[in-house]
This record gives sequence, structure tokens and C-alpha cells, in this order.
Amino acid sequence: MSHDGVGPRAVMRSVAFLTAGALAVPLLSGCGSTDEAGKPLARQDIAPVGRAQVAEGGTLRWAVDAVPETFNTFQSDADATTTRVAQAVLPSMYRLDATGRPQRDSDYLESAKVVDTEPKQVVLYKLNQQAVWSDGREIGAADFAAQWRALSGKDSAYWTARNAGYERIEKIERGDNDLEVRVTFKRTYADWRSLFSPLYPKDVMGTPDAFNDGARRKLKVTAGPFVVKKVDRKNDQVRLTRNTRWWGRPAKLSEIVLTAVPRDERASALAAGKIDLAEIDPAAAQRVDGAANSTAGPLAGPGSGRTAAKALRSWALAHGSDEDTAEDEVEARTELRKEIAKWEEQQTALRDFEVRRSLEPAYTQLALNGADGLLADERVRRAVARALDRKELAKVVLKPLGLPAEPVGSHLALAGQDAYADNSGALGGQDTAEAQALLADAGWVPGGPVKKQEKAEKAAGSEGKKAGGRKSDSDDDSADGDGTYVVGEDDKGRNARRSDDGRQLAQDGKQFKQVHGGAPGAYAPKGTAAPAAAPAKALAKDGKALSLRFVLPSGPGSEPLAAVAARITRMLAKVGIGTDITKVSDESYFKDHIASGQYDLALYSWPGSAFPATDARPIYAKPVPAADGSLSVEQNYTRVGTDQVDQLFEQAVSTLDEGEKRSLIRKADSRIWAAAGSIPLYQRPQLTAVRKSVVNAGAFGFQTPVYEDMGFLKKGAKKGAKASASPSGK
Repeated sequence: MSHDGVGPRAVMRSVAFLTAGALAVPLLSGCGSTDEAGKPLARQDIAPVGRAQVAEGGTLRWAVDAVPETFNTFQSDADATTTRVAQAVLPSMYRLDATGRPQRDSDYLESAKVVDTEPKQVVLYKLNQQAVWSDGREIGAADFAAQWRALSGKDSAYWTARNAGYERIEKIERGDNDLEVRVTFKRTYADWRSLFSPLYPKDVMGTPDAFNDGARRKLKVTAGPFVVKKVDRKNDQVRLTRNTRWWGRPAKLSEIVLTAVPRDERASALAAGKIDLAEIDPAAAQRVDGAANSTAGPLAGPGSGRTAAKALRSWALAHGSDEDTAEDEVEARTELRKEIAKWEEQQTALRDFEVRRSLEPAYTQLALNGADGLLADERVRRAVARALDRKELAKVVLKPLGLPAEPVGSHLALAGQDAYADNSGALGGQDTAEAQALLADAGWVPGGPVKKQEKAEKAAGSEGKKAGGRKSDSDDDSADGDGTYVVGEDDKGRNARRSDDGRQLAQDGKQFKQVHGGAPGAYAPKGTAAPAAAPAKALAKDGKALSLRFVLPSGPGSEPLAAVAARITRMLAKVGIGTDITKVSDESYFKDHIASGQYDLALYSWPGSAFPATDARPIYAKPVPAADGSLSVEQNYTRVGTDQVDQLFEQAVSTLDEGEKRSLIRKADSRIWAAAGSIPLYQRPQLTAVRKSVVNAGAFGFQTPVYEDMGFLKKGAKKGAKASASPSGK
């Protein structure tokens, strides 16, 4: 959960997310009152109807971020669209249900169970006897074995991005017949259900050349309700059509066309009738809601999202008019009238759509870099955490969208998932006095003396954007509209430069994206008011002020992150912690700052996982020195880890007792909270604009989409009540 294309790779194994990003199985039986996992905070919102009410045929046009560079989900440049295609055309032994828990997919798997534990763990898979590849060959042990060999990590000729779990397999054999596959593990593996989802044919996995190149641009052999019919890179489209050899419930749609549409152009594409379904940002959601709710015309009345007067005034101000003359001047501008007419036409067209909303299986966190610097002191990290009102941050982001505004209580699972429990008590909630006590214990003195050179550095930095993006406490908050400076705006060169303190600063950048298929890692209304409280007196120690480097992206679409950061900055100021906000280019944000450790504070996201013992381990593993003297951090970009957390992960992944595994995961999460390397804030909103006639599709939440049930509502049929954002019953 991070930012598309520049953040951490997806770790949601069974949906291959996200995202990055960002997911038909029966629901689990009812949760008991003692189940700490609880229920998902929000229902999925997909306009569910029975298959009998879905029309036969039709093309669903679905907006995606890009045509994927590869269709092999196990390669490093796989993205959210790679996952989307794999879900529709390839087998998965297990998929996620609406609670984020893995369930056997009966279209491929009749049963799977551990049949031996001594001397070694053996899992017996019994395949659906009708399961065949699109070329007519039965799915069998040869496919399982080829995938294991490719992903085991033994052969470096395979360019794999991940092999977690596969390296624990000792051998794969045919069972008593062609429909049985026996998998023997050399080390006990609790998350064996994470494997072979998706499953590729042996044609793809059988040789390094086939793995590295064969499935990058096309998928010749598949086994799902759809097949890849055409990849049109010129028009940025992937066309999926019904699989004539599919043995399950026939797909209702004739085809699904995945079309690359930039996020800031999706509202216009919807209005133009180019797409039927698209994940959108809050601003676009407001437009769609406004069009649907307007009864007095698309530009008039409450709920329209934008009135004609506001449109006129905004245009005039953008073109040089001042406040006093703007409304008088705009009436004479022909271009403005055209703009208004276009807006009205689009708003009328958007009445055919609705916003379906849920919560992404992903959470936004505040990361604290504990490798060195001021946050290497655990007391300072804990003080930062105790200064935050996570409930308030969740409200700022989620309440305006009509979604449950609850902070996330776990690093390793989300509400509703089996391993979830609110372990934030291991660190404690917002407490100004406790935060200040921790800082005092660490030696930070209110109003302490600061060395002259540091004052000079801050003064130099406050003079302009080219001085490294620094902002002093006395700077006017209007510097960049939100109280920050954009690094490199005055210098359009392509090469990065370095500030006086050695931090790498980037120049321009295109729109910041997320790696797991979602919008930026935090959403918040523009102009959110600051909490009412005077800042505490600044703290200092050994002649140095307590000021933390808060790094943010600067490109279009990054405003929500800046708004969240501004709220956090004010919360920290209340306990005497200063912040030095620096905006960097989107391309540089993750690579040059988060991954390389050039930050103190940062906002990015991680996907939830049904298999945290496997997928979350590298995110929280204790960094170790590498052979070249550098620090090997895997995916632990906060550089905070402990031997105890590592041991708990190893124990959790090595037990076949589900209760024990759950307990160990929760213990590990408590230790992660206590170390205060990262602070989960809230689940990200999932907003999807969908043509009203489209059913069984929208904001999927945790659940893997059921592609064969998607389609258009039959004429005369009625949808059920629109799903709300409140927790679902079981």
C-alpha cells in the first residue's frame, strides 16, 4: 500500500493487489462475539443480483491505470492490471471472500488438506476433474511442479520477484491419479494455501526463457471464465472474451475491455461514454454524486458538486481576474461559456452513473525512519505516536465520504480478517502529557539553546524553494497553498541535486502513483481546519532543535497527502516537535527517499494480506548488515525491527495449529506497535464510478471479483437495495 509504480511491491499473495494496491466464494460462517477479528468495517458495494437477473452478453469497459508490461504476476514489473487479468483468466486454488479470508475455489479444487505431518508436511490437492487449460490439456501435477521449480529460488535464470513459500517445498508428485497432486514440504509451512494462486501452465513456467519472456506480452494458454483475446498497446487496451472451454458457470458478459485511462481524466471518460466502470478519486466522486442528486439542473441546487457561479468565478480567477472584478468579467468570455456548456453536458451524462464505495484492503500509515537521526531514539518515536489522534485523522479522511471512520489497530491484518486484533494498546493512544514526558526523558528541553549554524541553515531554507524546501515556524502558511515548499520548481533540470545536509532533492515529476492499484495513499478534504490548540514551545537538545524531515510528493493528485501531513504536523507541534516539510518529485519520492532512507516521516500504504506470516515478514524484519557493508532492509523501509518480532514470524509460519498461528501473529503485531516504527492510520477509501445498469461489480472491498457473474441488469429486473458502508452481517 503505497503509491502505484513507485512504492513497495504488492504483498497480497492471493490476489497478486495490491496493490498496490488495492480483489465466487461463499462467506464464512458467523463470527462469535469473542472473535477479536470482528467484521469488515464496510460492506463491499457491487449492486449484487442473482445470475438470473443478469442479461446475456454485452461488453464491460473497465478503466485501469495502464496496459501491463507483463502478464506474469511473479515478475517485478507486474502491476494492478496484471493482477486483474490473472484473476479473470487463470486458476487460483484459493481466493479471498468478503471478510478477507482465503476460501477454496471449487471450480479448480475439489479438496486440499494436510494428510501427513511426520516426518514431513504433505498436502494433497484433488483437482476438479473438468478443469482444463484453454488448449484442452488437463490441469495437473506437471503445472504445479513447473511453477514450484520456477519460484523455488534455486535457479537464478528465472527472473522472479518473489518466492516466499515455494522455497519450503521439497518435491511435487502425481497422486493416485491425474487429478491428485502431492506436495511435500521440507519445512512446515502454515501458509500453504497461499501457493499456486494464480497457477500458470507449464508452458509459461517450464523454462527460464518462457518464464522471463513468454508471458510478458501475451497469454496463449489460460484456464478461467475469460481468455486474453487481444492486447492493443497502441490504443491502450486489453480485450478479454469468454472462454469456450470454461467448465464453470458461463460468463454473462461477452467481453471485458480493460482500457488505460489517467485518473484525472476518468470523470470525462465516463461522461463521454467511453468506460462503464472506473476507480475514481474523491473529487470525481463528488461530481458523480452531484450529477445523480441534482434535480434542478446539473449546475444548480444543493448536491450538484459545482454551481455555475462557482465555475464562472474559478475560471476568471485562473485567468488573471481579481476577486472584485471576476464575476463581472466572466460574462463576456466566450471560452467560459463553452466551458460551462461542456460541464453541463458532462454532468447530464454522469447521471447514468453512481458511486459505489467501500474500503480498500489496504491501510495508510505514518512511517518513522529509525535507522539514524532523531528517530533512532525509541522514546522520540513513541512520543510522535502518542501525539497523534488517529481517530481524528480517520474522521478527516473517511467521514466526508460516508465511510466508517475507524483507525486501523493492526499492522498485519484488517478488521474482519482472521488475524486482526486491535493491538495499539501496546503503544497507547493520544496523550499529550505522556508524549512530552517521553521527550523530556530523552533530553529534549523546551526553549533550549540552538547553535547558530542551525539557525542560519533554517533561515536560509526559509528564503525560497531552491534552498531545499525548508520551512521555518515563522514562514507564512501560504507558501505553496498548504504551507510547504516544492523542491526543484525553480530549476527544471532533469538531474537531482543535494541540499546542504546531503539529502537528495528531486526536480520535476509526473503524477505520483500507487503500486497496488489505488489512488494516493491518503485522502483528506482540501482546507481541513487545524485543531484548536496553541503549539508547545519548541524543543532542543545539545544545541539542536527537534525538527523532523517530513517528505511528501509534489505532483498532481498529491494534495490529499499534503493535507494529512499538515494535520499531523499540527498535532506534533502541540508537543513541541517541529517538522521540516519537503516536497519532492513523484518519481523520486519512493526510490530516492523512502527506499533509500532519506526521510524522518513519510506517508505511504501497505495492502492487507490473508497470509501475514509470509507476506508481512519482510516488511518488519530486523535489518541486517549486507556483505558489502550496507544495511539489508528487505521491505522494512522504517529500518525498525527486533529479534523477537523475527522469531514470532518464524514460529507463526511454521505451525499448523491455526489458533497458535493467530496468537503468534497478534503477539508480533503488539511488538511492532511497541517499537513505534510505523503507525497505522486508517483503511483507504475505495470509490468506484459504475454505470447504474452494471451489476455484481464495483467496490469489491476484500473479495476477489467474480468475473463470470458480472454484467448488465436485464430489462425489467430490479436491483436490490444499494449496499451501505456500514458493517455487513454474516
